[in-house]
Amino acid sequence: MLLKDPVCGKRINRGRAHIIIEYEGVNYFLCCPQCQAQFERAPKSFAKPELGEKARKTKQLLIRQQS
Repeated sequence: MLLKDPVCGKRINRGRAHIIIEYEGVNYFLCCPQCQAQFERAPKSFAKPELGEKARKTKQLLIRQQS
């Protein structure tokens, strides 16, 4: 499945993304360090949920230490 880099518009494969950034519950797939830097400087300018993928909730494990 191809996704669209929200900064430059390049279509990229999920597995080949330079980085995946979660912002407001959506994962955005970025193609290179330059797009990453631009996204991180102004995420509201680039964050469009239709260009990302809903972030999956991860289960948090509670680890108890025994005394």
